Amino acid sequence: MSSRGERRQQKTPEGAYPQEEVVKPRGTEGGPSSSPARSGESPRGDDDNGLMERVVERNNMLKALKRVEQNGGAPGIDGIPTEWLREQLRAEWLRIREELLAGTYKPKPVRRVEIPKPGGGKRLLGIPTVMDRLIQQALLQVLTPIFDPGFSEHSYGFRPGKRAHDAVREARRYVQEGYEWAVDIDIEKFFDRVNHDILMAKVARKVKDKRVLALIRRYLQAGVMINGVVMETTEGTPQGGPLSPLLANILLDELDKELEKRGHKFVRYADDCNIYVKSKRAGERVMESVKRYLQERLKLKINEQKFLGFSMHKAKGGQILIRLAPQTIERVKAKIREITARNKPVSIAVRIGCLNTYLGGWMGYFALAETPSKFEELDGWIRRRLRLCLWKQWKRVRTRYRELRALGLPEEVVHEFANARKGPWRMAHGPMNRALGNACWQSQGLVSLTERYQRIRKAW
Repeated sequence: MSSRGERRQQKTPEGAYPQEEVVKPRGTEGGPSSSPARSGESPRGDDDNGLMERVVERNNMLKALKRVEQNGGAPGIDGIPTEWLREQLRAEWLRIREELLAGTYKPKPVRRVEIPKPGGGKRLLGIPTVMDRLIQQALLQVLTPIFDPGFSEHSYGFRPGKRAHDAVREARRYVQEGYEWAVDIDIEKFFDRVNHDILMAKVARKVKDKRVLALIRRYLQAGVMINGVVMETTEGTPQGGPLSPLLANILLDELDKELEKRGHKFVRYADDCNIYVKSKRAGERVMESVKRYLQERLKLKINEQKFLGFSMHKAKGGQILIRLAPQTIERVKAKIREITARNKPVSIAVRIGCLNTYLGGWMGYFALAETPSKFEELDGWIRRRLRLCLWKQWKRVRTRYRELRALGLPEEVVHEFANARKGPWRMAHGPMNRALGNACWQSQGLVSLTERYQRIRKAW
C-alpha cells in the first residue's frame, strides 16, 4: 500500500506547475491589489459585484497562502497538512478557482475538536481543511477593509491594529473615572449559536456579490464530521477557521452600536463584553436590559465570566491597578502541573525547556498586570514543583544520600532527609529549598517569571 505522500505525488506531474505560479491564475497579471486599505484606496462595497475576482486575484491568494503556512495548525478531515498545501494547489487550484468564480465551490465539513475550558466544560472547535483555510483567509483579506472601518472603536477582538492589552487599558480608564462596577457579559456558546439568517442579512448589507454570499453561507452550513459521520450545522460559525472572528464582529457590531446609542462605557473583545457603571443597582439594570436585547434581536444568551484574564484592584491613594484574575492563576498552575507531573519519565532539562517555552508566551500577554509580587509567588511555586520532580527521581535511599551530599547539605540533614517518609511535595520544601534555590535553577536554564516581567516592562 502506498503512503499518502506517494499518492499525492502521483496526482502532481513533476514540473506541471512552477512554484511561483501555484496561485497565479491566468489573465490576472497586473490586477488590482487585494488590500485597498493599505494602498490608500477606498474599499469597494455596496455596488461591488466583482468581489470574488478580488478574492482569487493572484496577490491576494499569495498573501493568504503565506499566512496559512505561517499559522500552521492541524489538518482537516482530508488529513492533508499545511506542508502539503502548495502541492495540492498545483494539482487542484485551476479547478477550484473556476468553481469559486462560477459560484459552485463546496467547502468540506470541518473536523470536530474538543478542548477543555478553564472554568469547566468543553470548547468545540471546527478545523477546516487547509484548502478551505486558504480560501477563508483570502475572503478575510478582502472583506476586512469593507467591514472593519465601520466597527466600534470599543471593539478590540481580532481587528487590525488592536489587541487585548488595549481593551484592558481602556477598561482601567473607566474604573479610574469612577465606573467601578463592571457588568461582565460573556455570550453563552456564541460561536455554536450564531443565527445564520441574521448574520447573512448583516453581511449582505455591504456585500452584493452573490457568489461571495453563497460561499459564506456554505461555510456556515458545511457541517461537522464526528466519528466519521457528517452532521449538518443549522446555526453557529465554527471556531477554528480564519473567517469566524470577522463574522462574529459583523454580528456583534449591532450590540456595540446599541451600547453606544445608550451612552454606555464598555469594552468588547470578541464574545466577551464589559460594561462599566457607577453602582451595583445600575449594573443590575444594565445586565437585564442587555440580556433581553441579545435574546430578542440576535437570538443569543449570556453568562458571566472574567474579562481577558485580568481584574482591577484599587490601591492606596485610589490608583487602579491591573492584576491577574484568580482564574488566570489557576489556569497557569494547571499547565505547570501538567509539565511537572511527577509520574512523567522526563528529565529535568526537558521540563525546564517546556516551561521556558510555555511561560515565555504566557508572560508576553500577562506582563500587563501591575502586581509583580504574584509573579514572584509563582516563581517560588514553580521551583518547588521542580524540586518535587527531583525528589521523585531519587527513589532509592542511597540515591538520596548521594544527591543530597552533592548539594552540600550537612551530614545530619542528609541522613534525616534520605530516610524521611514524607511525601515529595513536603520534601520539596525546607532545606532543599535553600540548597536548590533560584541560583541553582538559573544555572540549569530556567528563566524566572520575575526576570521576564522586568525585561518586558522595561521594553514597553
